[in-house]
Formats: sequence, C-alpha cells, structure tokens
Amino acid sequence: MTISMYKASIPVSIHSLNNLIGILEKGAKYAETKKIDPAVLINSRLYPDMFPLSKQVQIATDIVNRGLARLAGTEAPKFEDTETTFPQLIDRVQKTISHLNTFKPEQIDGSEEKAITLEVGGNTLSFQGMPYLLYFILPNLYFHVTTTYNILRHCGVEIGKRDFLGEP
Repeated sequence: MTISMYKASIPVSIHSLNNLIGILEKGAKYAETKKIDPAVLINSRLYPDMFPLSKQVQIATDIVNRGLARLAGTEAPKFEDTETTFPQLIDRVQKTISHLNTFKPEQIDGSEEKAITLEVGGNTLSFQGMPYLLYFILPNLYFHVTTTYNILRHCGVEIGKRDFLGEP
C-alpha cells in the first residue's frame, strides 16, 4: 500500500497547524490570566541566538505555504512578517490552513520526482519532490511548531504532549 504525496502533506500539515493554533490560544489565555504582557511571550526565545516565538510561527507557515506551492507548481501567498499579537499569529496560521485547503490531490500527487531548487541562507538546495516533502518541509514544520510549544512551555504555559500531537 502506498500513500500519496497529497495525503502525506496537506492533511498532515493542516493537523499540525491546527495544533499550533491551540498552543497559541493557550499562550494568549495564559498571558491574560497571569496578567503578563503578551509581547513578553511572543518575543521570548529559548536561547539568545534563536528566533523568538513570533518568528517560529512565521517560519512554520512559510515553510508549508511555499513548500507545498512549489510541489503544486503554484504561487504561495506572501505574508509581511509583522505579527506582534497572538490574534495576528493565529490569523496567519488560519490563512495558511485556508491556503492549504485550496490544493487538490491532483496538484500534489505525481510530484515525487519533481525537481525543486531553492535558496536557503545563501546556499542552493536541490531536491526531488518526495525527499523535499519528507526531509525538508515536514521536519521544518515540526521543528518550528515544537519550538513554539517549547517557548510557551518554558514560560509556564500549561501545555503538554497532547497539545502538540492533537487528536488523530
């Protein structure tokens, strides 16, 4: 039995992004309940040389928006990276989910061997479609969602593994 590129990408990414929304909502509620300026959480980072929470969310959404658009041969929406509040970050994730919901299986399926070339940090990376999905898009999505989770957990937000994994 095989799994299609569509099934391995779109539903999986949407599931992770929905979980990210739940994590962000808990962060917003925590800030409100504890009377913490939400900007403190949104600008928090785990280590001085890491990106803050806001950038983690921005990268997570950019990775799937751009990556899956490349596989489908379409243009990805462009976001300005100006989000400074939980509602703005949540809205960005919701817009990403809306974008992913526009893809049809026939746009993604068959992209297993599609040549993908992109610039990352001054380096040119080249992939075939399936390795691009499995070894670049999804790991990056999970990394940045996990880092968002870890930043909020480190700040005291009561979230756990279930929040990250969500319901199947």
